[in-house]
Amino acid sequence: MPADLAVIGLGHLGLPLAQAAVAAGIDTLGYDPGLSPDRPAARLPADALDGSVLTSADLRRMLSGGFRPTADPTGLGRVRTAVICAPTPRGADGSPELGQVGDAARALAARLRPHTTVILESPVPPGTTEEFLLPLLEQGSGLRAGRDFHLAYSPSRVDPGNRAHRYTATPKVIGGLTPACTESAAAFYGRLTDKVVRARGLREAETVQLLETNFRHVNIALVNEMAVLCQDLGVDLWDVIRCAETKPFGFQAFRPGPGVGGHGVPQDLSGPHHTVRPLRLVELAQQVNNHMPQYVIQRAATLLNEHGKSARGARVLLLGVTYKPDLADQQNSPAREIATRLMELGASVSYHDPYVPAWNILDRPVPRADSLYEAAAEADLTLLLQHHRTYDLQGLSVKAQLLLDTRGATPTGAAHRL
Repeated sequence: MPADLAVIGLGHLGLPLAQAAVAAGIDTLGYDPGLSPDRPAARLPADALDGSVLTSADLRRMLSGGFRPTADPTGLGRVRTAVICAPTPRGADGSPELGQVGDAARALAARLRPHTTVILESPVPPGTTEEFLLPLLEQGSGLRAGRDFHLAYSPSRVDPGNRAHRYTATPKVIGGLTPACTESAAAFYGRLTDKVVRARGLREAETVQLLETNFRHVNIALVNEMAVLCQDLGVDLWDVIRCAETKPFGFQAFRPGPGVGGHGVPQDLSGPHHTVRPLRLVELAQQVNNHMPQYVIQRAATLLNEHGKSARGARVLLLGVTYKPDLADQQNSPAREIATRLMELGASVSYHDPYVPAWNILDRPVPRADSLYEAAAEADLTLLLQHHRTYDLQGLSVKAQLLLDTRGATPTGAAHRL
């Protein structure tokens, strides 16, 4: 059965797009080779139905609206628009790995028909659409981009778990190989969003994604540096931020933390596949942010020493091990490195997280605290790494022997804060 749209890659990028398309009445096919051939809806990615991307109710509504997840690429040859949302995990050199984008392109190219609009949403370095994706599509299909089919890039602006910024209310940036490619992609996204912004071309649209991602990391690095400085100065950073964010211009509040998690990794273009000069500020920001788990360990060890205890043999309770509050997604969460370093110091580590029923570090399970207040009372140190709404931080601050808050979520004076 033909469909208007094929979403290729049903992870944290593809599923929200498919959800918005189905809600807009667009007949949508979801292709992912990792799905079960027999029961594709039952084999969505592990983080898809835990609230990080979709709820089970969301999926049921999509399926009743005609959404068809499949592991069979045959249907890719019967769509008018195909959007590639394959993951691009960070490689050993820090740059995005394009292997899954390449696999998606080859699966599509073998079935690509004339007049199809192909859009890439995966986070990639500038130049990838034209230099990597375009040749795969042309060689595999025998068609020519810009003449026989349209080709465009649109940076994904998905914020998992954020119900305030709806898909329809978030402007979509479009950049095409040709003006006609841009207009074709814009016509598609115009059915999903209230506003479409046209970039000059493919590389401009790709660089929008680069700027937006690095903006976040650089500003987090700044407040992480401020956290260390303010600790040395005896200044309450959280009060500084509270006051600074009242400025109505020239300032946007970011807050420090134990490290930077999430799917949007910084890109400094310094890997072996890039010939441009790396962004020095982004390199420095990565160094600062990558150091934060170690800084948390230093603060934890200092607090234990000040209370006559050593990290070796100390009972340490970690609260919240996901990368974002009120979600189960653990992608790049700094909690993993913090737990590992504590164990290497000889600490006895346990954790509590309402969204993570089991957690393994160093190939062994970490004990999960069933009774939160009892665990906090028994622990020599409680580390708040993620502030889930279910945590009563006032009550925890009373129960805990020693509480280090890395998120600035506890009431002033109730705990030691980063």
